[in-house]
Amino acid sequence: MCSFPELKLISRIRPETKYGSPSDDILICEYGGQSVAFLPRHGSKHTLAPHKVPYKANLAALREVGVEYVIGTCIAGSLKKDIAPGSHVLLDQFVNLTWGRDDSVEADGSFVHLPMGEPYCSHVRRAMLEVAGVSGIAIVPQGTVAVIQGPRFSTAAESRWLSGNGWDVVNMTQYPECYFARELGLCYAAIGAVTDYDVGLQETLVIDPQRMDAILEVFKGNVQTTKNLLLAFIERAIPKLSCKCASVVLRAYYESSL
Repeated sequence: MCSFPELKLISRIRPETKYGSPSDDILICEYGGQSVAFLPRHGSKHTLAPHKVPYKANLAALREVGVEYVIGTCIAGSLKKDIAPGSHVLLDQFVNLTWGRDDSVEADGSFVHLPMGEPYCSHVRRAMLEVAGVSGIAIVPQGTVAVIQGPRFSTAAESRWLSGNGWDVVNMTQYPECYFARELGLCYAAIGAVTDYDVGLQETLVIDPQRMDAILEVFKGNVQTTKNLLLAFIERAIPKLSCKCASVVLRAYYESSL
């Protein structure tokens, strides 16, 4: 989802952060009387591979322009037969299987030990579920995402291992994005839009050159459903949100370190 024309564009900004530049311009927009910011994670032309996304710069830039709540959208493959292509999963846990990505240690060697037992903001997730229910949008209320390095997809053996662990979906971008949001004091939630069954499930709709047309059709439908959910969330939930859980956790850490 590299564009969001349904939002009314007010301005573009690309702040330089101490972690470098974000993936692209941040679009400052308006919808339903609410101010929102939109940033395409992979760049507007989808040129950044999952392991090359400047996750920390993206989140730092969003915080710099005043963002408090971040809703990440991501494409996912299903690891369970009952999570069919076309499903939307409101993630509540991740398992990090990536390596070599820009992690949390600063240039001066400093770092933080932040709790991640509940990595996604429960308040934002609850609000998202309420909006989905009112809007008639089906959503799987929770799910664990296995985050793989990418940009290649899993082998059948790897996929069977992921599925055998009881995890729900597989994706390439949720780590370290989810963690960095916590580290920067931003409340974060994410929607996994399922385009296909991961290859180890041996279902009909898996990533395969002969099935790409069908998968792209699912993808297009997923994009529109995701946008509908986000637009409804902006109108219905943002005016009532008051969660500061991520900043509270961060402040408590620093106070305990004094």
